Amino acid sequence: MAVKFDEIGYWSEIKLDIVSEYAAAYSRIMSKQSLIRGYYYIDAFAGGGIHISKRTQEFVLGSPLNALQIIPPFTGYYFIDLDGDKVGLLRELTADYENVVVDEGDCNIILSQKVLPSIRFDEYKRALCLLDPYGLDLDWSVLHTAGQSGVVEVFLNFPVMDMNRNVFWCCPENVDPAQIPRMNAFWGDESWIQAAYKRTDGLFGKIEEKMPNDVIAQAYRDRLRSAAGFAYVPEPIPMRNTKGAIVYYLFFASPNKTGAKIVGDIFKKYESMGME
Repeated sequence: MAVKFDEIGYWSEIKLDIVSEYAAAYSRIMSKQSLIRGYYYIDAFAGGGIHISKRTQEFVLGSPLNALQIIPPFTGYYFIDLDGDKVGLLRELTADYENVVVDEGDCNIILSQKVLPSIRFDEYKRALCLLDPYGLDLDWSVLHTAGQSGVVEVFLNFPVMDMNRNVFWCCPENVDPAQIPRMNAFWGDESWIQAAYKRTDGLFGKIEEKMPNDVIAQAYRDRLRSAAGFAYVPEPIPMRNTKGAIVYYLFFASPNKTGAKIVGDIFKKYESMGME
């Protein structure tokens, strides 16, 4: 099996630490809830379970294997990826776990049709879901389904660098028509155009200018609350590259006030560490 391990940078390692720290707290809390009949860990872009650190060139456990080390354990685990080789490796690495399901395919379909419908409020089930797409590869319908369920908490990679490279230009008229459906699918509708651009009066008439990254991220935060239905969405933490440029924002969205408070504190702790 020829698996090419992803190399991850400093902030990607921080992301893994953030998710693991909260997942451990989440599991401790859920294990003490007598009414809960099952709580699940979902990774929709799971990869092969192992990465290589750019800093040390050593192997780093990915989100799936980190989750499996958490005590007390989750009731079950759903790991999904589109890459067949990575799925094969992950199946080998998790073969001894009877409560692990590894699926190969489009997570948008698998989550919407298989996984999320099985996590139901009336069955007293809960889930923590990591949505870490490689770019604009996530459909809004997944977030809407999770938000409307009232039982799913989500970590989300908001890929602003992909948006800046492939979608946003100085004015909306220059956006590549081929990119518009991708952005619509991720955002859920075309309201991203109003969020991403501002029209102002200039010397020669109306001028369209792109809004800063943080303004666009805040608009998406509002959508997670108003359109998807998550009750609590803390300020996202910006994740950067080695030059300090923001690559993406890590969001957390939850129906639970306690979870949002814990994650907000975790975000503040890691953000204060600064750049590498």
